[in-house]
Formats: sequence, structure tokens, C-alpha cells
Amino acid sequence: MTWLITGGAGYIGAHVARAMAGAGESVVALDDLSAAVPARLPADVPLVEGSTLDGDRLKRVLTQYGVTGVVHLAARKQVAESVAGPTRYYRENVGGLATLLDAVAEAGVRRLLFSSSAAVYGNPDVDLITEDTPCAPVNPYGETKLAGEWLVRAAGRAHGISTVCLRYFNVAGAAAPELADTGVFNIVPMVFDRLTRDEAPRIFGDDHPTPDGTCVRDYVHVADLAEAHLAAARRLADGDLSGDLTLNVGRGEGVSVRELITVIGEVTGDRREPVVEGRRPGDAPRAVASAERAARELGWRARRDVREMVASAWQGWQLHHGG
Repeated sequence: MTWLITGGAGYIGAHVARAMAGAGESVVALDDLSAAVPARLPADVPLVEGSTLDGDRLKRVLTQYGVTGVVHLAARKQVAESVAGPTRYYRENVGGLATLLDAVAEAGVRRLLFSSSAAVYGNPDVDLITEDTPCAPVNPYGETKLAGEWLVRAAGRAHGISTVCLRYFNVAGAAAPELADTGVFNIVPMVFDRLTRDEAPRIFGDDHPTPDGTCVRDYVHVADLAEAHLAAARRLADGDLSGDLTLNVGRGEGVSVRELITVIGEVTGDRREPVVEGRRPGDAPRAVASAERAARELGWRARRDVREMVASAWQGWQLHHGG
């Protein structure tokens, strides 16, 4: 097997590339470098600059490297940005996937792993979100991920491609400081950014119907997520999967925003009290995964806890921000 990882030099992509290459898989990365750090990749993983919207480039890469499986992570992923620019999100996330699937079918590649998101569920009123929970995304980003799943499954049926869709919950942490998330879009780096600027963390709403009034989320360490990709890729490579397999990737445990900020304070030594602001529109009070299907199908469970996520992310933040 030779695996093409699209978005392979991004935060999650580089973790997946390192996990797969470290386990002996042959890997090549494709990235348009819009949110990439090429140095994240192992030296023996080739990096091809290119977009999934470039069908000719994709066909050349698939042929040149003898690709037999694809891990598709390349996508835009910011909710607010998707609300402001939905056409760009549909063009890049869905259009790029369609172009990739055409190239995959033409090249005779028969295995594809798709990076989806818990955003496909929207705001379900359930204690644990299973893969059978109805999907009702509430923003264009989530819509493009759900449409991507539909497209992956349809192309799989049409062309005999075995597919896996992994629905990520909230990803945090770093397997090594140099692999850390350099953006300030997710809650952990957002709190780090506030503390670094000598500002208190923010909580959006403390009157939700949860034990402490703040939103409850399921956080998964990016290294655990990378190991889930490795397990799914090997399931595809074994050839015992026909059709599609859709799985949640999370810890199955809820952590409130206030609890998370407390852990961040303990790790960083900055325990200042957060500032409470009004609720953000569309925030679900609770979104926690059931990860039992992934355990059954892949033999995978998340192994790292929230403190490990925060501590590893803090090391990366200090490295990249001169701390």
C-alpha cells in the first residue's frame, strides 16, 4: 500500500503522516500550503504542492507514486469563515472532494478514508451522540462535511471503492511541540492566546442546562486521532471492508468549558478567573461522542486525557510563540 494524504502538512495531516509512516506505511503528502508547515512532515515523506481542485495534478501524483489508498483531510474548517463565505466552502470542500474522487476512480484506487466532523450532527439533544444520531448541521462547514460523506459513499458504490468516514469531535494537543496547532481558532489555543496577551479567558454563556452552566464537549488528543486513522487505513488495506464504514472519533467523556479552563490554568500556572460573556448563537449545551463503534470495528480507543492534551499543546504554543 502507498497512501496519499491530502492536507498532509497541516496540523492533523502531519500527525496522521507521522503515525502512518512511523508504523511502516508508505506515505506521500499533498498540500496547497495555505495552512501548512512543511517541516512537520518526516524527512522521508514526499510533499507535493497542489490543490485537490487540480485534477491533472492529482492524476499525476496518483500515478507517479503508485497510490493505492487515499486519506482525504484537505479542507477549510472554520465555522465563522464558512458562514461568511459559504460558496468558497462548498467549492473547496465539496468541489475539491469531487475532483479527487474522479481522479481516484480513473486511477483505479479502491480505498479512501474521509475526514469528516461532528459538525454533521448539528445540535442534537442527546447525552451521547452515536453514528445513528440524525445529522442536521447548523452551518455551511458542517453541511459540506455531510455532503462530502454522501459523495464519498455514492462514489464508492459507483466505482467499487471501500470507504471510511471518521467524524472527529474536538481535537487538541500535539504529539511533539513542533507539530502543535499554530492557528488560534480552537478553544485551547484561544485561551493560550488570551493568557499570553495578559487577558482573562472568555466563557460564552454560563447558563446552559449543564452541571456548571457552561458548554460540555468531547475532546480527543490529536495523537489518538492519528492512531484512529492508522487503524482505519489498515482495516481498508486488509480488504475485509466493502462499502462504507462511518465512525465517531472521540473519548466518550464530556468536559465543560469551565473545567477545561481550570486545567489550562493548572498547566500554565495562570489561574485567573475567566470572563463570562453572552451565549454564542448555535452553541449546543452538550456534544459528547459514543466511541463504541470505533472500538468494535477498529480496536481503537482514545488513550490520552485532557491534561495530556493541554500540557502538550502548551509546550507547542511556547515553542511557536516564543514563550
